[in-house]
Amino acid sequence: MFGKGYLLVLLWLAIAACGSPALRPASTPAVIPTPSPGTLAVDPAISQGTVSPYLLGSNYGPWIAVPADMLAAAFASGVQAIRFPGGAWGDRNDLKPYHIDPFIDFCRQVGAIPTISVRLREGTPQQAADLVRYANVENEYGVVYWSIGNEPTLLAAELQTLGLANDYDTEQFNTEWREFALAMKAVDPDIKLLGPEIHQFNYDDNFNPKDSAGRDWMTEFLKANGDLVDVITFHRYPFPTSRDNPNVTIEELRQHTKEWEKSMVHLRGLIKENTGRDIPIAVTEVNTHWNNAVGGEATPDSHYNAIWLAEMLGQLMRQDVFMVNHWMLTSHGGYGGWGLIGRGEVRPSYYVYQLYSRFGADLVYAGSGVEDVSVYAAWRDDGALTLLIVNLADTEKQATLQVEGTVPAPAELWRLDPQQLPEAASDFTVPPDGVLSLPAHSVSLLISNP
Repeated sequence: MFGKGYLLVLLWLAIAACGSPALRPASTPAVIPTPSPGTLAVDPAISQGTVSPYLLGSNYGPWIAVPADMLAAAFASGVQAIRFPGGAWGDRNDLKPYHIDPFIDFCRQVGAIPTISVRLREGTPQQAADLVRYANVENEYGVVYWSIGNEPTLLAAELQTLGLANDYDTEQFNTEWREFALAMKAVDPDIKLLGPEIHQFNYDDNFNPKDSAGRDWMTEFLKANGDLVDVITFHRYPFPTSRDNPNVTIEELRQHTKEWEKSMVHLRGLIKENTGRDIPIAVTEVNTHWNNAVGGEATPDSHYNAIWLAEMLGQLMRQDVFMVNHWMLTSHGGYGGWGLIGRGEVRPSYYVYQLYSRFGADLVYAGSGVEDVSVYAAWRDDGALTLLIVNLADTEKQATLQVEGTVPAPAELWRLDPQQLPEAASDFTVPPDGVLSLPAHSVSLLISNP
């Protein structure tokens, strides 16, 4: 594709011409390079792991459906995993077979795996077990991933608001969660359990949810149920920071993107410390806003929300996160601008899924020496090398691309910026000096086909 090392590129092209799948280097160099200032450095010979097949997830529920004339967009969305029923609905209503059957059919048409959340609040272990039995024994739907309840961290406050004297705490939740988990596993030992599904977890324990006794919800869950849970989960909506200040700026979104790597490193440390093992991580609800704001420069329906999403997914991909469920697949009317799909249109974030759907599964080293610019790279199964470049800045950026072992060659360019959508590819060749011009607030995907 681009760079230096003519002998290696001749070998690469010769292998590709033979149609060999053994295109990726077998060994990983021990030394990870540091990109020089002003450069985007890529080394296809340095493996960085595999992208989870469930990176592009979403949420969906019985209270809102994809409009009939937008079903084709939903089926082509690239969504890989759907959490159902997303949000609080599942803890306030009983799931019935007439909910599950069409959901499974919908997942099959989208090409996504289903994950199901059983009712914890006012639910019973027997009801949860019956749902597993209906889905996986009676109908052989093969639903592997199950969660128990939704944001138990907010239940005490919600019950008090309703006038119910109930100090719901970590001890009660952890006991109940275990009872549900054991009942569900007794029906189908092959299911995988997700938890604790708490809200607003991040790298700073001072701000993470605590119960009335000051006990940390995530830590206590790991101590009590780390032996049973298969995937550690949380939700994150960073904005607005208060009800008194609902307006969110592009700068705030840009700064927030720096959170994700720190949060993943912190959580992995907690998991290891409290369970003695490594457990996969999933972010099962995530968007910029917890309210249904629309029409702003940085609201969930905005162009910059898509740029934020692209960077978040890139960081979580690099951190080997198992599943990410964006909130949500569709929203319209009173449900705000969260959805990838609106009433009669797709929103900018939808196109981020389109770009990542063309990205590869085998990550390789990519590093940026350009402020507010990130680069991610991967091999695809068809032998193509892909580069995904995110410019978070308010201005166009110039960056020198350095890809080890390659020379300039034609590539496909797919780009999302304020002036264009990635609905078609354009032909592109990196200039001889390697300098790329990256529009402000843009995501660029370069694909070098073998």
